[in-house]
Amino acid sequence: MHEEGRDWMVISYNNLKRDALSTQIADAIRDAILKGHLIVDERLPSETELAERFGVSRPTVREALKRLAAQNLIRTQRGPTGGAFVNRLSWSEAHDALVTTNTLLIGMNDIPFEAVIEARFTLEASCLPLAAERRSEEHLALMRSEAARQRDKNLTDEDFCSSDVRFHRAIAEATGNPVLAFQMAGAIEAMLPLMNMLTYRMRDRTRMADLHDNLIAALSDRDAPSAKALMDDLARYTLDLAEKRRKPRTS
Repeated sequence: MHEEGRDWMVISYNNLKRDALSTQIADAIRDAILKGHLIVDERLPSETELAERFGVSRPTVREALKRLAAQNLIRTQRGPTGGAFVNRLSWSEAHDALVTTNTLLIGMNDIPFEAVIEARFTLEASCLPLAAERRSEEHLALMRSEAARQRDKNLTDEDFCSSDVRFHRAIAEATGNPVLAFQMAGAIEAMLPLMNMLTYRMRDRTRMADLHDNLIAALSDRDAPSAKALMDDLARYTLDLAEKRRKPRTS
């Protein structure tokens, strides 16, 4: 039995096609969750009731619920008070999904490298006014630590890339806006490793560390325009590396 008085018409039960029924049922429930019609910790109708309302078998409903559970949108509990409940998506789960999705979309589609560079730096530049205003000494200390690490000549390319990600993630976190920092994860943790992978043989680590040090100084002075100019310099340098990468080597 579902909750007394609850109107389960918040889920659209109509217009199912006969193909891929479980996918359509999962999409209907997912849509109700995303629109806020189904709230966190709310129990869904039973498998039997969902099967009756959708006009399908219980195994089909069970498959749909498995799809939703795989997306962390619902959880199932056993026992007399059990059932399927709307899940609360954690920041860490959403973060991992965002980074994975961005990485796959960029890696599996014919997206020009220049478009990736443009998107990443445009997004990161939008963080600079807030980062300059709200940065803490802890944020600056983290950036300084990473910039210093990047000057270590014994640092591997992989470790340099990881340090580069941490440096720019600190800028996003310095905004003090968790939603903005979350959205930046797709740009920094998906796009930046790709950019480093394609340009690491040609880049000048000292030049990058210098740019990072100057960025730190601008943010420390709460000078957003200077920080933006330095970010533009870093974008142009990355575009130059992309251009060199395209040019064939001459003997």
